[in-house]
Amino acid sequence: MKRFFSPCFLTVYLFLPFYMNAQKPVFNHLALYVTDLQKSTVFYRDVIGLDTIPEPFHDGKHTWFAVGPTGHLHVIAGAASPTPHAKDNHLCFSVPSVDAFVKRLNKANIPYEDWPGKPQSITTRVDGVKQIYFKDPDGYWIEINDAVQ
Repeated sequence: MKRFFSPCFLTVYLFLPFYMNAQKPVFNHLALYVTDLQKSTVFYRDVIGLDTIPEPFHDGKHTWFAVGPTGHLHVIAGAASPTPHAKDNHLCFSVPSVDAFVKRLNKANIPYEDWPGKPQSITTRVDGVKQIYFKDPDGYWIEINDAVQ
């Protein structure tokens, strides 16, 4: 009798999906190079609402923030000046209410816009998710939306 699959092939075939899932990369952090560490720290902590976490360097050039259950945002001092960034390259944070977040931006006098660029406007995507865009102190674009996690 001729075998179609060897026992080794069958074992690899059955367990390959489990092996591949165990080896997938997991998001760790995003680093932003900024001109004024204190200003950026206040922005991401007080405007965006991220919690700071201990950073290992203790050199006065870094602030680390928790982003979700396993991710981090590292803000690093040292940029000579802000550089222009395209809106297509942006950080995105989901919040329970875009309208409530807009009130926070208005209180801090931070302008925002919809995707096409209309000032003080909110985009509603075809799936019903609301979103706005604005810049951090170094010109990095940020999206805030109310997508369900």
